[in-house]
Amino acid sequence: MPDSTSDFLDSVLRLKPLVAAFDCDGTLWSGDAGERFFDWEMKKGLVSAEVATSMRARYAGYKAGTVSEDDMCGEMVSMHNGLRESTLMNAADEFFNHAFPSHIFPEMRELVQRLQKAGCEVWAVSSSNEWVIRAGMKHFGIPENRILATAIEIREGIITNRLIRIPSGAGKPKALREVVKKDVDAAFGNSRWDAEMLAMSKHAFAVNPNPDLEATARLRSWTIYFPNGTQSRA
Repeated sequence: MPDSTSDFLDSVLRLKPLVAAFDCDGTLWSGDAGERFFDWEMKKGLVSAEVATSMRARYAGYKAGTVSEDDMCGEMVSMHNGLRESTLMNAADEFFNHAFPSHIFPEMRELVQRLQKAGCEVWAVSSSNEWVIRAGMKHFGIPENRILATAIEIREGIITNRLIRIPSGAGKPKALREVVKKDVDAAFGNSRWDAEMLAMSKHAFAVNPNPDLEATARLRSWTIYFPNGTQSRA
């Protein structure tokens, strides 16, 4: 485990990775932006009361273990069927810019920016909806064409219910192989849903890991790093 922020940054930069993949929620910032946006948008009335009631019930089922991770992530996007995409993007920008800048880990933003400056191809990979991840990546300088988040088909500016991808668990390396089509030199994640992505990379970094991922990282001798203000929960 690196002794300091500078040790951590140096340990990554010394590798001179050509391709790096970052989970977002819990890794680049504290908390789950996708989950928080889900609650925020329903309180704002972005979707109908009927949709909100149904989705709150589905989320309760997810927390109880009766709705799968992939199903929940997909439904948190497909619930917007029929809405204009620009409406969702504007809402995501409003939410993130007001609620999440203070949650960003400064050293992770610095790492992303220094990797990009060194010529590394940096990808953001997240099971959260693509609109809130796009909003977040504006704070890191990662362009939209380097974002692999839960995505849905858009027709003439209108959101459909046809899912394109759900990058969670095994879906993360699947998305990277299908879209990036290059070896991933370094990967960064914080939960068990990132384990497959970390395992596929040449160098794995468990950042702000949940206890289950921290245990896996120790077994596999992956680098573990807790950003300033966080600590081991194992």
